[in-house]
Amino acid sequence: MDATVDAPAPPRPGALPPDSPGEDPHRLHARLTARRLLSIASAVALLALTCLLAISLGTNALSLAQTAQILLGGLLSDGLLAEVSTLQEKIVWQLRLPRVAMAVVGGAGLAVTGVMMQGITRNPLVSPFTVGLSPAAAFGASLAILFGAMELAGLGKYLIVAGAFFAALLCAAIVLVIAGLRGVAATTMILAGIGLTYLFSAFTATIQFIATEEELAAIVHWTFGTLNAASWDEVAIAAVLLAIALPVFRADAWAMNAIAAGEETARSLGFDLRRIRLRTAILSVLLTAGIIAFTGVIGFVGLVAPHIARLIIGNDHRFLIPFAMAVGALLLLIADTIGRSLFSPAVVPVGIVVAYVGVPLFIHLILKQRRGAYT
Repeated sequence: MDATVDAPAPPRPGALPPDSPGEDPHRLHARLTARRLLSIASAVALLALTCLLAISLGTNALSLAQTAQILLGGLLSDGLLAEVSTLQEKIVWQLRLPRVAMAVVGGAGLAVTGVMMQGITRNPLVSPFTVGLSPAAAFGASLAILFGAMELAGLGKYLIVAGAFFAALLCAAIVLVIAGLRGVAATTMILAGIGLTYLFSAFTATIQFIATEEELAAIVHWTFGTLNAASWDEVAIAAVLLAIALPVFRADAWAMNAIAAGEETARSLGFDLRRIRLRTAILSVLLTAGIIAFTGVIGFVGLVAPHIARLIIGNDHRFLIPFAMAVGALLLLIADTIGRSLFSPAVVPVGIVVAYVGVPLFIHLILKQRRGAYT
């Protein structure tokens, strides 16, 4: 009797064949690197195009030619000039462009902190929200609102931002002190963060219970997350924090790869895990606090953007970090554009829309991965 032998499944189009005897490992690595760099370049190009579209959309809609004319000004040739008014220029430079810039910087910053915190803890469920930073910021902002920050016209906004920022730093200090007692252990950081998440959420709920109707509305609106009041000063502060943290994160990419292979492997390669975790945690805290203090609670980007990027480009942090930043910026920018355009002139807070946009995409990528479409 002839035995039936199952034929091997055909390779996926474009897939790199594993263990091909005739494939030079150096060429295989070069091809994989080229594909990853192309993915990063494509994401950046898509982000630039999305920024242009986001600036064009709104109650006072602009054409792409008008938007380009306002942004580029004298760089365009006479044949490409579009008619723009002074009002349209003010709308772009004073309202839409700061909002788009904050979405890009904020989304990129939250995504990269998610990547790094998941890396140092080796836990895919960790994000700035799960270690208590976002609930603590909400408590700090709520406390400032309760004590009359809304009544101070010019100073009130900055008091709310300061309250959110310092409350997030306080939460981070508590987590790091608790973790430091156990050698900055990843599990201790996660458990301490979860406990503080519930604690600060309870504090915020207590403030909401005793607040007036006007104060309650302001607190709830802040906790939704919004880019409505974005200004160039806020964008500059968030961008400076990102510029400070990013070179350090990039330098630790090899360490993150080693930690992903196991703590013993990382130690055998000479990495000081305690120092790396402490440095990464401090920078992640400062960057996250500096963003959510201006935008309100946007907890989903830091969790899901790293996963989306990892499913597409892989787990090598040298490429994962820039790609996740582009994904996070795209996710937050698209969510904000939908929120302010779909029901215009009403604006849906970006913290709500980002979950509607990100969850279906995330589930789709997970299902595609199960069928082997992503490596």
